[in-house]
Amino acid sequence: MTEKLELYDVTIIGGGPAGLYAAFYSGMRDMKTKLIEAKEELGGRTLIYPEKMIWDVGGVTPIRCSQLTRQMIEQAYTFEPTIVLGQQITGLERLEDGTMLLTAESGEQHLSKTLILALGHGVLKLAKLDISGAERYEVTNLYYTVEELESFRGKQVLISGGGDSAVDWANELVSIAASVTVVHRRERFGGHERSVRRMKESSVQVRTPYAVTQLHGRGDRIEAVSIAQINADGEPMHESEQIAVDAVLINHGLRGDFGPVVTWGLEKKDWNFKADEKLATNLPGIFVAGDAANYGSKLHLLAGAFTDAALAVNSAKHYLDPEAPQRAQVSSHNAKFTEKNKAFDAVEEGEGEA
Repeated sequence: MTEKLELYDVTIIGGGPAGLYAAFYSGMRDMKTKLIEAKEELGGRTLIYPEKMIWDVGGVTPIRCSQLTRQMIEQAYTFEPTIVLGQQITGLERLEDGTMLLTAESGEQHLSKTLILALGHGVLKLAKLDISGAERYEVTNLYYTVEELESFRGKQVLISGGGDSAVDWANELVSIAASVTVVHRRERFGGHERSVRRMKESSVQVRTPYAVTQLHGRGDRIEAVSIAQINADGEPMHESEQIAVDAVLINHGLRGDFGPVVTWGLEKKDWNFKADEKLATNLPGIFVAGDAANYGSKLHLLAGAFTDAALAVNSAKHYLDPEAPQRAQVSSHNAKFTEKNKAFDAVEEGEGEA
């Protein structure tokens, strides 16, 4: 059966920022590349926050997450890697010659010399509001992410959560909504300090330590929310109070599941996979990048994911060919971009003439 399978130099599992950049950079290293994504679309975690503004990618001015996602995907296709969507890899078998046979949950198989695990937090699911009957409001005004900021214009919005997403949405919505109230179970917020300060200095009403205890609706729409101050055990300390709302936005984090990958023998540290400074795992030929990687100087930014991806690709290249250069030549001097630059210049000249 494996004789019919095409053999790849590197197979990247995961189509988020780290996986997409690894697909691009492996092309720079002249590697035969396949990327496999469990979902039917690329982008990973960035798909959850299409309206969010991204400020911290080097050399990129503030950009909507949806636009950044499109650009990352376009870049990933630069060297025409094989892209496979809708397959969750569950099985790994190392063959006698050292190549690895991957099996998807659906039964499809893939053959590769090396692997890069760009799994993020695994298969992501948004943590839902743990209140009985809350799901019936999801079709109307109970939200877990923001698709269009304009849909909240002039509305009374309550946000439950205290991480980056909750704080960022509060800052985005404060100039659009009629009012914004943020309810968080702890006194301290988990978002970036600058963003938290900006939120507290604005007209956002911050209630801590508080939790949503009940939803009050008519039909399939929420009209009010009960909140209560809570103690360290999460129990209400006083009687609840009601707040009239037009929209409720829940940001209680994401729950990830790596699935059967955790049975492959990879060494874990905390919740993700232990790696060395070259992004190598304890299993030969298997490397890790992005949020799934755990090493001492890990940088939890998109910029960190891109760096992880390049380091993992370089390590995979050296695993295959110890005599290969340590890294790819920079794009400004890389012959692989010569023809692409000519095509790009021709387009720019054509636009200038128009």
